[in-house]
Amino acid sequence: MSSAKPSLELLRSLTDEHVLRAVMERGRLTRTEIASLTGISKPTISDSVRRLTEAGLLVDTGERTTGRGRAGSYYSLSEDCGSALVCSITPHGVLGEAVDAFGRVLSRSHAVLDRAAGRERAADTLAEVAARAPGGVRCAVVSAADPVDRRTGRLVQLPDVPFLVGDLDPVSILSRSIEGPILVDNDVNWAARAERQGGCAEGVDDFVYVHLGEGLGCAVVNDGDVRRGHGGLSGEIAHLWTEGPDGAALPLTEVFAALGLRRDGSTAIDVEALQKFLDADDAEAARVRTALARAICGVLSAAVTLVDPRLAVLGGPWGAHPAMLAVITEQFATCARSIPVVAATVPEPELAGARAHAVEDLRALIIGS
Repeated sequence: MSSAKPSLELLRSLTDEHVLRAVMERGRLTRTEIASLTGISKPTISDSVRRLTEAGLLVDTGERTTGRGRAGSYYSLSEDCGSALVCSITPHGVLGEAVDAFGRVLSRSHAVLDRAAGRERAADTLAEVAARAPGGVRCAVVSAADPVDRRTGRLVQLPDVPFLVGDLDPVSILSRSIEGPILVDNDVNWAARAERQGGCAEGVDDFVYVHLGEGLGCAVVNDGDVRRGHGGLSGEIAHLWTEGPDGAALPLTEVFAALGLRRDGSTAIDVEALQKFLDADDAEAARVRTALARAICGVLSAAVTLVDPRLAVLGGPWGAHPAMLAVITEQFATCARSIPVVAATVPEPELAGARAHAVEDLRALIIGS
């Protein structure tokens, strides 16, 4: 067994990391508060704060403690620590946010797209939104309403995908202005992460998140991690065979064609038309809801068989609708292997999940500096 002691440089580095993480979690702290939170001695914390201030990572906010005893100075992160860019690419447009290491949104920008935007227009729009972010962007996280190749970050054009931007390459576009890491993933995967971090699946290590909107998607969370598959296409459920309206087997996407619930000239689901069936209280609406529920239950049964989740989360514009949730829950309870089915709860979950990861990446860069 080696008796070598850690070097002074290593000890200082570890202390500095503890100090930075404490400040990142609380926003501003005095040296006494940092010492109390970290369990590190006050003299050691004072030395660390001095080093980090000289390095331009911490700043004295000018605020002082009040009350009895010696006043203490509050320290926070320097604005020079930079920000992270969070982008969401959907059929409705590109949304960009700049966030700091505290998770605060510093700026927000949106540019309109449409379902048939094409790669070139989508690329120009993404670059335009990124250019609007304030200076000092050090990393980026992108949420895309399309499948994503996990090796390259390029979007993947699968058959019947309603949002047509081809093999858009967000990494190449954003790397022109951002030197740090750029991570791209599917919006449903980010939504699942958000629900696990602070939503209906908080603390659940094994669940599936099924997105039901204009498009269809599923995220598989196993042992606390989103499983993306060999190429990043895990959870692409549009062509999974399930029960059609007349009881015959159909790919899931074709169920909506059979029910007349597609937009004209597109494979996109007509959410407005579908919503009317969810809100109505007549025999035809009940028939459509039952047909949809049986088709979705086929997807859930496949997920239970293949990945053994503890919970199924339904999200998207119509997936979490009370009428839809009720009939799916009723139908799924009759299946051989049933699990609880709940509605997603996090607003803008794809942005929330991407934003949380962007903050983690930015914090890691600050600590690494």
